[in-house]
Amino acid sequence: MSHASLRLLDGGMGRELQRSGAPFRQPEWSALALIEAPEYVLEAHRAFIAAGAQIITTNSYAVVPFHIGAERFAEQGLTLAGRAGALARQAASASNEPVTVAGSLPPALGSYRPDLFDHQRSVAIHRQLIAGLEAHVDVWLAETQSSIAEVRAVVEALDNNPKPLWLSFTLLDEVGEPPRLRSTEAVADAVRAAVALGAKAVLFNCSQPEVMGAALAQAREVLEQLGQTLELGVYANAFPPVNSEAKANSTLLEIRRDLGPEAYLNWSRTWVAAGASIVGGCCGIGPEHIAQLHSSLLPEKEKGGA
Repeated sequence: MSHASLRLLDGGMGRELQRSGAPFRQPEWSALALIEAPEYVLEAHRAFIAAGAQIITTNSYAVVPFHIGAERFAEQGLTLAGRAGALARQAASASNEPVTVAGSLPPALGSYRPDLFDHQRSVAIHRQLIAGLEAHVDVWLAETQSSIAEVRAVVEALDNNPKPLWLSFTLLDEVGEPPRLRSTEAVADAVRAAVALGAKAVLFNCSQPEVMGAALAQAREVLEQLGQTLELGVYANAFPPVNSEAKANSTLLEIRRDLGPEAYLNWSRTWVAAGASIVGGCCGIGPEHIAQLHSSLLPEKEKGGA
């Protein structure tokens, strides 16, 4: 099934860095290569573009005190964010096909941990990232957001920045009705908040493929009720269900064996059918998955020479 307006996002930077032999460990995660061996980051961006990604995400996800420590963030956060932006822009600019650079604005105080949220600290951290990324990105992607409060802080930090804002929420991995964020807030409420905050796209990421369809359906329903036409997107991870009591950063999660490129393509077809116009992958989804989406979902005229 092809979809004329579909755009492909890249996959998970952290696991691609690990696979390629880059310096990689917890708690620094994907920031370690950015600090010690940025050439690996550039190569990962190139690999996703070569696979067909039309949108790449800056490797700024782990450039937060939670991952690199408060002292290092205070000293190097701005520089590292700038480096992440410049590497993504370098890779995009070298492509024969147009590539959009999305500036990753992560959960400032820990993934999957809405309980750790602090508004003022979050705003301050994001302002550092935004200042470093600003010169290099086309859109802002606040991703893996666990609560509506987290995205409100991002919007405050952006302070009416003119670049488009995409908001991407992470969902509870338990399949249930209605679909919920990790904060247990309803997806419907998150979509309403996204519209009110001026977002141009609503996405769902870093959750299992099994929970994405219900979230998309809920988002479409809300947008229809509001008479809005925001873009919708999905980029799932390849983790097993993550327990809500799990300690973020405590370990490297295993990757599911049942989510190879063909299986992920099958999930992606359902998301496109449900209205997603941006599809990619999160943790554990590599260039081989994106290449499968590229060859199978895009019409020939859109494939170009990527």
